[in-house]
Amino acid sequence: MWQGRLLYIHTTRAMREPMIAQQSAQLLQGLGIEGDRYALGTGKYSPFPDIREVTLIEIETLTALKRDHGIDLAPEEHRRNLTTENVPLNHLVGKRFWVGHVLLEGGRLNTPCRYLDLVTRKSVNDILLHRSGLNCSIIQGGKISVGDTIRPESIDI
Repeated sequence: MWQGRLLYIHTTRAMREPMIAQQSAQLLQGLGIEGDRYALGTGKYSPFPDIREVTLIEIETLTALKRDHGIDLAPEEHRRNLTTENVPLNHLVGKRFWVGHVLLEGGRLNTPCRYLDLVTRKSVNDILLHRSGLNCSIIQGGKISVGDTIRPESIDI
């Protein structure tokens, strides 16, 4: 069984606005992070229909990007809400897992978009294919905080 932790929380009110670091956030069941663009329904979204109430990415992806390609992508630059450590996001599609006392369900793997290349001025789109994070739905809402434990809903993952 795996166990990880929440390293960073980022939100933004609109598509082209910078991501703002938060120490804690309220996750609203079936909606998103309070005050975030996904909960507010602002901006443009990927044409792939799915639940994207909250988005996650692994810090290990950012580390590999720096190590293997010399590209430093800061946690606020990747445009995902939650940055995790030691969490196997690619294996959590269709699975439920806890972030602190909040229960999430993995939707689909996130697809990198050219917008990320545009706003960061870094060529990361192709490199992040299959490593761009996980879109999730919020099954049980509540407050999360940086440092929270992330673990499977049950031991059969």
